[in-house]
Amino acid sequence: MVVVTLMWSIAGVVTRHLEQARSFEVTFWRSFFTVLCLLVILPLFHGRDVFHRMRNGGLTLWVSGLCWCGMFTFFMLAITVNSVANVLVTMSIAPLLTALAARVFIGYRIARRTWITILIAGAGIGYMYGSQISHGVSLVGTLVALCIPISGAANWTVTQLAHSKGHDVDLVPAVLIGAVLSSLLTLPLAYPFQASTHDMVLLAGLGVVQLAIPSALSVLCARVLKAPEVSLLCLLEVIFGILLAWIGANEVPGPNVLAGGTLVIGALAINESIGWRDRR
Repeated sequence: MVVVTLMWSIAGVVTRHLEQARSFEVTFWRSFFTVLCLLVILPLFHGRDVFHRMRNGGLTLWVSGLCWCGMFTFFMLAITVNSVANVLVTMSIAPLLTALAARVFIGYRIARRTWITILIAGAGIGYMYGSQISHGVSLVGTLVALCIPISGAANWTVTQLAHSKGHDVDLVPAVLIGAVLSSLLTLPLAYPFQASTHDMVLLAGLGVVQLAIPSALSVLCARVLKAPEVSLLCLLEVIFGILLAWIGANEVPGPNVLAGGTLVIGALAINESIGWRDRR
């Protein structure tokens, strides 16, 4: 799982080394190469009849795929108009938004410590973005970044709701559906293509190494690790991503990002650690 988070975290630094590809084209090519890779990985992980099972997956599988499409698309758009640190810290609040969504739509009880975590993390996000917006940073980039954890929370809520009714969703095929939808959605907006050969190599690497392979591995890890362990380890993506962008692209996080990010990551880590201890 540590290797998975390291693979996820390379998106920011790789994107900063693109020569000509921008915005929707970046999103399209990453999703397209993810589709090609998953078409090979899925039969290996799930057997040759996986595509037949996908056709009979029902509405929940496709809704989950639509949520994955949102995460893929919003992430790459956000990373092209926002700093890597901002995007990663914003993504990290997905478990908190998930808890709120589960409370509203499924009726799950939220522990007091999680409410406190939500308030602290909200304050960290507000401070991180508030000081930047006051200095002229685009509000659009902030809203796009916030759509990533919202899509993630919606995905988890939909799959848990289906699970409560006895219909489990196979997440890896849902990832494939999400990548296909993301490719189709961004294709018209990506034209005319401007990516150089150098860009294509990097974008192919993102589709295969940063998205398809770690997404498949994370599903396998989730079968072995407990949910709190996975949540804690996923926070490493934020740390790895900021460090890689710092070292590999000279993108130094500002003091407001460090302060706000510390509040968010610290609160999440403490919340999950306490939950893990209580369950044990």
